[in-house]
Amino acid sequence: MALKVGIIGGGQLARMMIAPAVELGLDVRVLAEQPDMSAALAATATGDYRDLETVRAFAREVDVVTFDHEHVPQEVLRALVADGVAVHPGPDALQFAQDKLRMRARLAELDVPQPEWAEVADAAQLQTFLDANGGRAVVKTPRGGYDGKGVRVVTSPAEVADWFGDGALLAEELVDFSRELAQQVARRPSGDLVAYPVVETVQRGGVCAEVIAPAPHGALRLTEVAAGIGASIAEGLGVTGMLAVELFETTDERLLVNELAMRPHNSGHWSQDGAATSQFEQHLRAVLDLPLGDAAPRQPWAVMVNILGGPADASLESRLPAALAAHPAAKVHTYGKAPRPGRKVGHVNAIGDDLDAVVYEARATAAFFGD
Repeated sequence: MALKVGIIGGGQLARMMIAPAVELGLDVRVLAEQPDMSAALAATATGDYRDLETVRAFAREVDVVTFDHEHVPQEVLRALVADGVAVHPGPDALQFAQDKLRMRARLAELDVPQPEWAEVADAAQLQTFLDANGGRAVVKTPRGGYDGKGVRVVTSPAEVADWFGDGALLAEELVDFSRELAQQVARRPSGDLVAYPVVETVQRGGVCAEVIAPAPHGALRLTEVAAGIGASIAEGLGVTGMLAVELFETTDERLLVNELAMRPHNSGHWSQDGAATSQFEQHLRAVLDLPLGDAAPRQPWAVMVNILGGPADASLESRLPAALAAHPAAKVHTYGKAPRPGRKVGHVNAIGDDLDAVVYEARATAAFFGD
């Protein structure tokens, strides 16, 4: 009988786990928030992931529960564990992806390099942090932010006055970085761990726009340090499944941890076509405690370009024929989402041995789906 994997959340990450699950002979099931979401192909249930009984009923039908996002409440997660459900990653690990203040405190205990930071409960505490850090800081809501949401660069507490009523905030130094990187690792419950190459990410408007794998100009020391940071965090937090560590490379060539994600991640979409084992297959292997796959690149370079917004006057599918005819070597992945300004509705992967040519191929293909 096939192993049953239950994915909570019906977004594009769950959608992209369906194909490798089928190839591995798994029975994949999805608890989607709405019936028309990206992962509707495998949605066997629709309901609120915050409702314990809804999640319990879903979990009874599978062998392991994993996630498309990190928003399932801790009380729900811990109730599943108490019921004897295999939950990967578990609540003890997920709490550090759900709450940035807890993440910063735990990373400090692990002696992981990170920006200067402080928990600020009011305007006076934030002003003290600003005074100690050159008059500017990044302020984040501890929970719920993603793709630039819940993040503001401020010079005065007044700029986040509307946030203080919801509890303490996270203040971080405004890092002088030369580029942003991401390190992915996979870890299975038995402890085995595999690291992917560190990649360079390009952000536009707080949203990841492009990824280059491996990161160009990555000296051996950089790749070793990044992989070491990823492994230390995965082991120190007890992560099972895929872990993405977003990093700043500073102008003096240090690496500092920005944020964490405990699931497949936008920075790893290149691996679908550019690695021996995609992050989506790897996540499934890891949460089922199966032997991990080879994370080595299939070609010297892989580039991922996000399709953001999509065509305002047509569907992505209507533009596929022209894009595929013009760029037959590129791989187009769509999410089944309606176009909307700034929304991630798909991505393009290209691989090869000449970086300039691969960048062109990915960008030119993605341009077919623009406004």
